[in-house]
Amino acid sequence: MFEKIRYRLLFSYLLILASILSIFAVGVRVIFTHSLTQQLTDKLTVLGEGAAANTELENGHLKIDTDFKVQNLINKNQALQWFNTNGNTTFQQGKFVLSLPLSLSDAVQVQTVKNRVQVVTLPINDSKNSQLIGYIRVSQSLEEIDETLKKLDLGLGIGIVIALIFSGVGGVILTRLAMQPIEESFQSLKQFTADASHEFRSPLMAIKSNLAVALKYPDGMRESDAEKFQAIASAANQMTRLTEDLLLLARTDKVTSISKDTVNLTAILENLVQLYQSHAEVKQINLKPQLTENINLVGDSSQLTRLFTNLIQNSLHYTRSGGTVEITANHLGSYCTVSVRDTGVGIAPEQIKLVFERFWRADESRSYWNGGSGLGLAIAQTIAQNHGGSITLTSQLGVGSCFTVKLPCNSF
Repeated sequence: MFEKIRYRLLFSYLLILASILSIFAVGVRVIFTHSLTQQLTDKLTVLGEGAAANTELENGHLKIDTDFKVQNLINKNQALQWFNTNGNTTFQQGKFVLSLPLSLSDAVQVQTVKNRVQVVTLPINDSKNSQLIGYIRVSQSLEEIDETLKKLDLGLGIGIVIALIFSGVGGVILTRLAMQPIEESFQSLKQFTADASHEFRSPLMAIKSNLAVALKYPDGMRESDAEKFQAIASAANQMTRLTEDLLLLARTDKVTSISKDTVNLTAILENLVQLYQSHAEVKQINLKPQLTENINLVGDSSQLTRLFTNLIQNSLHYTRSGGTVEITANHLGSYCTVSVRDTGVGIAPEQIKLVFERFWRADESRSYWNGGSGLGLAIAQTIAQNHGGSITLTSQLGVGSCFTVKLPCNSF
């Protein structure tokens, strides 16, 4: 149980840390990308303004007097394009020239077809009368920026993985240290429960013995006294069953390995059906077994008997007269499944997850019967888990419930 809690705490811690680191990495990448893009835009704008300053209109045509060397533009993966006022190309220099039509609405564009290229478009005004004489478009390949971002992504990814590894190691140590006092307290509580339950048995046996003697020889006892002694005897029996259940739970929680004997599960269920058949007939309940022959598994016969005894008792109690309790057992691959299905009062959906808790008590329709300790289903679940199996419940109010036990057939 505590191993599962430790793993859950560790997983939750790492999940939260990974989420924080991922958000941080995304934030860094977004800011860094925006910064690089803005720097490139500013650089292209300066380049375009310099080229536009050396452009004049002569005889209705753009006269380009550029000092830019084509080789420099090529080396920097840049290009320049001049357009007249009609948007027609008049001259171009460099590499990565765009094939996209001129866009006057977007000053900054990014071409994603083939090679990624960023473009800045600027108007060209006559230096004498500031009249619009054309446009210049400056472009540069984003290959260098993309390469830089890949390195950034790789660095952030490796950093996150390393951080999670070191955090995981630290988390294992911290969760172990944090859970240690809780485990010790829980073990002490279990030991106290076992010791207290064991010590209660002797005085309870003395009370029951003296009550039995008093009730066997009622001479001189008033009728009201006899009723009181009967009530005391009933309470003593209930306390005895409670202490036995607590002692069993404490022992099954504490024991990590149980008896590994070959057990005929079919025979156990047949004996239980025969044992509770008369009780079912008194309540006018149809106790119907459907058992596959010779289902064998490795386990503790007495504990398995207690497991299915608790389930059958539970179903018989909560099934009204005229109802049905059906017990089925089958092979399912390397597992065997046993289902105890009843047509009883059922359980509300929000309460299904609570039925295996110790001393759980629902509404009056499912309150403990006389002598019940409220530990039967908790004991059943503990025994199933100790055998490497599980127990699940499906239920519907007014329709009935079905407890399904899944156990490994050969070993655990």
